[in-house]
Amino acid sequence: MDSNSTKEKLSNSVAVADGADLKSCYMQKFRLYETRSNFYMIGRDKNRTFWRVLKIDRLERSELNIVDDSTVYSEIECCDLLRRIHEGNKSTGGLKFVTTCYGIIGFIKFLEPYYMLLITKRRKIGTICGHTIYAITKSEMVPIPHATVRSKMAYSKDENRYKKLLCSVDLTKDFFFSYSYNVMLSLQWNLTHPNTRGQSLYETLFVWNEFLTRGVRNNLHNTSWTVALVYGFFQQIKLSISDSEFNLIIIARRSRHYAGTRYLKRGVNEKGRVANDVETEQIIFTDARDGRPMQISSVVQIRGSIPLFWSQEASRLNIKPDIILSRKDANFEATRLHFENLVKRYGNPIIILNLIKTREKKPRETILRTEFANAVRSINKNLRGENRLRFLHWDLHRHSRCSKATNVLGQLGKVAAYALKLTGIFYCPLTSNLRLDGLSQYSYSEDNNVIDCCITEQASINKDNVDKEKEIYCGGDKNKDCSVKPMMLQSGVLRTNCIDCLDRTNVAQYAYGLAAVGCQLQALGFIESPNIDLDNPLAKQFMEVYESMGDTLAFQYGGSAAHNKIFSERRGQWKAATQSQEFIRTLQRYYNNTYLDGDKQKAINLFLGHFLPQQGKPALWELDSDQHYTVKKRGLYLEDDGIRSTIKRSLSDGNILGESDSTSGNLNVTNCRNSSEKSEKHFLSGSTQDIFTCGSDICHCRQIYGGMVKGQNCESDHACYDEHGDACDCSNFLDVDWLSSSGNSCEEELLERSTSISSENIVNELITTETSASESGSSIKGRQSGEELSKASKYSERFERWVSQGEMLFV
Repeated sequence: MDSNSTKEKLSNSVAVADGADLKSCYMQKFRLYETRSNFYMIGRDKNRTFWRVLKIDRLERSELNIVDDSTVYSEIECCDLLRRIHEGNKSTGGLKFVTTCYGIIGFIKFLEPYYMLLITKRRKIGTICGHTIYAITKSEMVPIPHATVRSKMAYSKDENRYKKLLCSVDLTKDFFFSYSYNVMLSLQWNLTHPNTRGQSLYETLFVWNEFLTRGVRNNLHNTSWTVALVYGFFQQIKLSISDSEFNLIIIARRSRHYAGTRYLKRGVNEKGRVANDVETEQIIFTDARDGRPMQISSVVQIRGSIPLFWSQEASRLNIKPDIILSRKDANFEATRLHFENLVKRYGNPIIILNLIKTREKKPRETILRTEFANAVRSINKNLRGENRLRFLHWDLHRHSRCSKATNVLGQLGKVAAYALKLTGIFYCPLTSNLRLDGLSQYSYSEDNNVIDCCITEQASINKDNVDKEKEIYCGGDKNKDCSVKPMMLQSGVLRTNCIDCLDRTNVAQYAYGLAAVGCQLQALGFIESPNIDLDNPLAKQFMEVYESMGDTLAFQYGGSAAHNKIFSERRGQWKAATQSQEFIRTLQRYYNNTYLDGDKQKAINLFLGHFLPQQGKPALWELDSDQHYTVKKRGLYLEDDGIRSTIKRSLSDGNILGESDSTSGNLNVTNCRNSSEKSEKHFLSGSTQDIFTCGSDICHCRQIYGGMVKGQNCESDHACYDEHGDACDCSNFLDVDWLSSSGNSCEEELLERSTSISSENIVNELITTETSASESGSSIKGRQSGEELSKASKYSERFERWVSQGEMLFV
């Protein structure tokens, strides 16, 4: 190819300020050369149609100077350039080849020199709409300054220890990337926002090397040389149903915000970011064939730690550490920020599935359960209609002990089906012969474009499109039966949590995924009914993928594979073998949490830029934990110069427990704060007493109760416990455990719980009625036949309507 024609053809794509290269012009292979004074990185595209040059100065001891040559070279021109560089540097050793690589992960500085992190080997793990997804097979860290300009600091013990700590982040495990597909974003976002690219991609919450690439991106004003790494899980397999094949992709994206290990990252921070925040996307697609367009569908669900200020401390003496609930955020401002962020990301409604326990001899999880309900109730007071949070309590642990795995999954599946009715799924037919910047090989087949609008403005599209089909003719033959459904959008998301958001959460996410795949296959025209039986071979293959994802996410956050008792029972695994496996995983998790997670957390903080090493300041390993504050004996202070230090105890970000003479026993006589007192302070100081779950069967949340308090109403600002340690809080979505409504007192709740209506019967009453919350929180759209129960009954009208008709309950 003539070099002039090459430059003319590519000039518009390689000089874009924000790095918005076209798909065919992405550089995918690089060769690194060195002279005494410079590194030269040569990059080219997959088709070997153009070459670019990046020059990195090696004579600066502690600064990073990079120059991106804007010239587009042909292969011959590039070889000639390298020859001339070699000739000009013969006196100092000439030009030497260093390594082949496949992208820059980023640059990092510890105490003096900069290092460059490179992908030196990769492997293909999947394809989305013709765009290849890669995993890292091997990486390398290359020091930038030449050996002759480095000082003794570059070889110091601290410098080497920082290098070793960073290298403990294994980039060959669970990191993935793509040159041409925005794998950090959902399929729906990519197709409805095709102009999201360049710098803005790295600022999303799922790009883990945002900090490492920040300097070079800001310097070069493009992203041509770097790759955006996503951390989590990726698996693609081919499945079949009714003799028709389709592709399944499961992607789990772990947030880089408030990231870390099990006991060192719990709850929420002051910015509303939660620990163990993972977005799971399930993509189903078929290839275009026989004149039909390619059809693709996706659905997104999330998991995340309970968004309160709470913590647990790893202990060598206690395999099950106590839960500590902080009262610093009296008005739940951080919780509110968290859910506002979810609405911005996914639209409404936000559906919360809370799987933690309802009964304990010594309340632990029940304290968080009650406080979480209080938080949702407080937030919903300022929300109306579709914007209200939907909240469902469902004790998976208790149900799994009382029922077989099939019954548990069946009940969760019905909850999932109802959630899908509210949020919908994403579906889109695509043609492969038209160009689109977001997915350059494909475009929406109805009008050769996509709907460029916010998800929140499309909430009604799901309801309008569920039962409608629109005929789209393929090729030139209008007689072909190529009818497909129009584009459908997902609006809203299901958020699932337990305590760790690992084991129980993964079971619930599998149930949701199985219900969703039925809707997706129905949209693709593979099946008529969205219901897929648990004994269907597809359900078993599906379970294996979700089990693999659960194990991967559990290793990342908890240090062991997930506890999969329900999955093991479904496979028919011998009970003794299952118990042995669960015991081993418990010990493995305990060992990692107690002895290894401290260093793992430090490595994560270093990789993400949460800790910036500086000469003359305390080293990372000299600090007690991963927090950003330092505790003195009588308080706390922020470190200066941007360095982030740590605290004595690992709590949610900003929750500082200072040293004091008070003990957990003092909590037994804590007075209750009324709503006017709570409004005076948004965040209490670090010396505010926290709530412990140890030392007494009497536990404290907003108010201490030794037993039931007569006349205490669940609508108040107080939470309460009965003599069994059961929290008297109320769901506003559907509480299949307690059969309670927000208008009932705690005495009524105990009475309702003693009725003969079982949880399984209630779940069977799930209906597909559209629901919404009125200003009072009790308005329900649907069929009304409340005449079956007497208005003069001692039960509330809403409770009677729910028992007789199975309608949803709202706070």
